[in-house]
Amino acid sequence: MKKYDGLFIFVTVAKDEALDTQIEKASAEITRLSGTVLSVEPLGKKNFARTMQKHDSGAYVKIRFEMDPAQVAPLMARYQLLEDFFRVQILTVDERREAIIAKQVEQEKIREAARAAAMAAKLAEREQQEAEAAAAATAEDVTEEME
Repeated sequence: MKKYDGLFIFVTVAKDEALDTQIEKASAEITRLSGTVLSVEPLGKKNFARTMQKHDSGAYVKIRFEMDPAQVAPLMARYQLLEDFFRVQILTVDERREAIIAKQVEQEKIREAARAAAMAAKLAEREQQEAEAAAAATAEDVTEEME
């Protein structure tokens, strides 16, 4: 079983329920061929650069799934038969690249947490200095009043 990313472009539909139905059809075809749908990410409606087959926009959806590599060609053939599927592109997920990206994201989170901690420390130090200055000013005022 290999992981794949499928980018689906559906003919633009007026209602979200119709889009959900089309996503269900795409997922059903994957499971029918012994695949497993891992995630579904609707990317929204986008306009085409030019009119294609009398359509000027489509609803884009990314589906990540696992499937036997031998079943990908029959899956693509099945999608070509269905009218609701305007375009379908299936790419193999590069596990090494995904691991590198996940590591970079984790490192960025650590850097962001360190930046937040440094900012909090600076803010606390500034507040401490302001409190000390206010206390010193109050002490001077009290001393001047006593004289």
